[in-house]
Amino acid sequence: MTKRFEAAVLRSYGKPFAVEEVALHEEPADGEILVRIAGCGMCRTDLAVRSSAGRTPLPAVLGHEGAGVVVGTGGPDTGLSTGDHVVLSFDSCGRCRNCMGAAPAYCDSFASLNLFGGRKENAARFTDATGGELAPRWFGQSSFAEYAMVSARNAVRVDPALPVELLGPLGCGFLTGAGAVLHSFGAGPGDTVAVFGAGAVGLAAVMAATAAGAVTVAVDRHPERLATAERFSAIPLHASTADLPDRIRRLTDGGTRYALDTTGSPEMINDALQALRPTGHLGLVARIRTPLPLRPGSLDRGRKISHICEGDAVPGLLIPRLTELWRAGKFPFDQLIRTYPLADINEAERDCDAGRVVKPVLIP
Repeated sequence: MTKRFEAAVLRSYGKPFAVEEVALHEEPADGEILVRIAGCGMCRTDLAVRSSAGRTPLPAVLGHEGAGVVVGTGGPDTGLSTGDHVVLSFDSCGRCRNCMGAAPAYCDSFASLNLFGGRKENAARFTDATGGELAPRWFGQSSFAEYAMVSARNAVRVDPALPVELLGPLGCGFLTGAGAVLHSFGAGPGDTVAVFGAGAVGLAAVMAATAAGAVTVAVDRHPERLATAERFSAIPLHASTADLPDRIRRLTDGGTRYALDTTGSPEMINDALQALRPTGHLGLVARIRTPLPLRPGSLDRGRKISHICEGDAVPGLLIPRLTELWRAGKFPFDQLIRTYPLADINEAERDCDAGRVVKPVLIP
């Protein structure tokens, strides 16, 4: 089989995406499925490839928040059938201690499978129109495309009555924010949560905290993002607020039990720590790329700080939970989405970089 279709190819770290014809030269192997992509979210992790110092091989088809319809399966053990609607999430080996312990986001092979090369099996089957090899699957998907070949363990079946073209961000960005609140923190009624950075991950955390019954504070520097957070029942605070940690402590009766930083800013991280009550927990979802100096007194009285990857989630469990919250009107993630044709991927990237859109979703 050779299947030809359109995909957005990144050929150079500093140049625009090019929508061009690509080809898959084999049927799904054992444990794989072929998915016709209905929509794929654009995540800042995709855009960070431009500054990855060459660690992500190019040319490549990026995209790792895909959703669509299964059109082919390989072998009898995928657990999926042609016609199933699926959300695609991150790749994992399924065999290491963390995968076996229901922590696939901490898979021993996470970086190699998702960020710096992808699965090497049958890599040469994915080419451009001239036969030039494209990098193996990005995050197990490469779903800035009309079709994606993925491991079945990456895919989560969803109700076909749901708007599948909008569901892709549940596989990464929204999963990360909501999972941090619902899984990493286990926030519930009466808890307090401060979210620093009201982008896609932060606003998903705000929605999840509100759904869990927690009192939520949202901190950002963009008034329109704060207005969105307030619409989701958060108390909005501008990042430049004087004595920000003290203001949060006053609003939350002595400090928040939980804080989530999505910015990676040392200033915000220190503010978040100082806004915690004793024994509070700060979670970081951004990768910290520079030294992180802490202010005196920021990390004491039982406060703790941890890094959270992919919301500590098992996608097959959390994604159905989030879709049910959406049905109940408690997780209105669709309000954060703007759709673009795949051909307009460079416009979507510009809008994302400029903060004009919270979550772009590309429609092949």
